[in-house]
Order: sequence, then C-alpha cells, then structure tokens
Amino acid sequence: MNTPPPPHTSVRRTRVAALAFALCLLMSGCSVFGAADDTADAAGGSGGGMKVTLVTHGGKGDAFWDLVRRGAEAAAAKDGVDLTYAGDADPAAQADLVRDAVRDKADGIAVTLAKPAAMRGPVAQAKTAGIPVVGLNSGIDAWRPTGLLEYFGQDESVAGRAVGDKLDGLKAEHALCVVHERGNVALEARCAGVRKTFRGDTDNLYVDGTDPDAVTATIASRLRQDSSIDEVVTNGAQFALSAVEAVRQSGSRAKVATFDLNKDLVKAVRDGDVQFAVDQQPYLQGYLAVDALWLYRTNGNVSGGGTAPVLTGPAFVTRSNVSAVARFAAAGTR
Repeated sequence: MNTPPPPHTSVRRTRVAALAFALCLLMSGCSVFGAADDTADAAGGSGGGMKVTLVTHGGKGDAFWDLVRRGAEAAAAKDGVDLTYAGDADPAAQADLVRDAVRDKADGIAVTLAKPAAMRGPVAQAKTAGIPVVGLNSGIDAWRPTGLLEYFGQDESVAGRAVGDKLDGLKAEHALCVVHERGNVALEARCAGVRKTFRGDTDNLYVDGTDPDAVTATIASRLRQDSSIDEVVTNGAQFALSAVEAVRQSGSRAKVATFDLNKDLVKAVRDGDVQFAVDQQPYLQGYLAVDALWLYRTNGNVSGGGTAPVLTGPAFVTRSNVSAVARFAAAGTR
C-alpha cells in the first residue's frame, strides 16, 4: 500500500483486443465474426472483449502506483482485456470511480480498500449488477466482509511484526514509525505490527504525505527533540528518502528502514543509506488482480478458494541481496 500526492483522478486505457484479434486472423485461427464457443482460449490469451476497471487510492506521479498499473497492463495485454485504470486519494471520489465502472458495465472490477467503509456501497452495487470485484494492496482484513471475490496483497500486520523482529536483530532500541496518511488501515496495521514484536519503544509520527518538504521537516524536528530514537521506519519508498534527509539535517544517529520499494530506494539500500525495504511486490498485485478476473470469467477460477488471500509479501530487500532485484527495478517492474 502507498498513498499519492494530492487527490485527483487519472484514467488510462489499455486497448489490446484489436491487436489480439489481428494476430488471431494472421494465424488463421478464428472467424472474422468471432468464435462460436463462449469459452476463451487461454493459450491464445483472448479476453473476448472483456472490460476490467482497476480503481486504486493512488494518483498520477506516484512511482508505487505506476508499478501496480504496469502489472495490471501486462496482464491485460496477455489476456486480451480492455483495461481502465483510475485512482483517487479521496475515499468518496474513489467510491465514485467504482460506481462509474458499474455504470459503464465493466465485466470485472479490482479495487483497493484503504478506507473500507467508503467501498462497501459501491461494491454492493457492483455485485447487484453481477460484476465480480477483487481486492488488492489494502484491506486484507476487510475484503471478505466487504464482499470481494478474491484478494491479492501483503498481510500488513504480519509484515509489521517481521519488521519488529528485524529491528531486534539490528539491536535497535527506539523506533519512530512514520504514518503518511491518517486513518489508512494498512499503514496503521504495519506500525501496530512493529510495536507488537519489537522489544524496544515504538512511537507513531503522523505526517502530511502530500508535502515531501513537510515530511522531512517533521521527522527532523522529532529527531532533534528525542535523541534516543535510533530507527526511523517509513511506510513508502519516497518517505524513506525524506527520512534519510531528515537524519542528515538533524544530526541524528538514527538509521532508516522502510516498507515498499522503487528504483530510487534500491540505490539507497545499495549505498547503505537505508538498511532494508519490505517489498510487497506492487507489480504482482496489479497483474494478479486483472488476471484473476479474466480467469474467473473464462474458467471459473477463484484464487484462495474465495476464503484466503493470495500473499505477495513481505520480502526483505537488504544490501546483501539488492542486486537480485536491481535490474527489475530499473526496468520499472519492482
């Protein structure tokens, strides 16, 4: 999970059905008027004109959500799906985007549940319209009560507890867990997980994630106030880089660790500026969400049997193994 800069909506369509159709004709494997059989050919990747809408709480320009979108687009290209991507940080606006997808008669919807209460109504409308809805990234404790078919993401509580254990191994004593969006269930679960297993002290610090300069200033101020803080844990790659700058400005001895990864963070881990990152694999989340809707339509498959989430993390990226993911990060898929 991650949170964008100021709320807005971005919509991008990936149209690959025509290309798949053209390739089909070239291979003389289908009729000009389409196949008589309603079952799509999985090997050929035909989505049969299937329309999928992915609605996140992310916005344009945030590298994390770019990874989610790229994964979704890759699955759409493979499956011959017409994909619409939309994102808005405001929960009411995100809910409206889901309602738009219902009105547009999407064949499937994938949605994040950063603020689950806001999604209950729109998801219910989709179900009434017979549109399957899957979840990804945020809301692992809410996807079943909300009525989603499947879920793809990281168990944030488990990830937080793993970070707490990691900090114990690093002999840290006082951690500052930086929350860049108040009320986001995933971020709160992460910090609560850290507190549960970390034997030292854990404090939450709430910052305005839409203002990078303010994030740096707020962290630096707290570090100046409390010299016992020896670890700053952030909830997004860009905020980890802000924390590195805050440590420099404050003259603190604190180290920095983070949830989530991008290519800039890979360099920071390689250089030793950030101790480790917890990778939840956002590209994989987007890919699996779209592919799952295609599989459900074409073959009736339900990952996890509709009762268990499909976990995409946590995986620790440290200085010792960062080279293994660096080339993928440089390509924009990790």
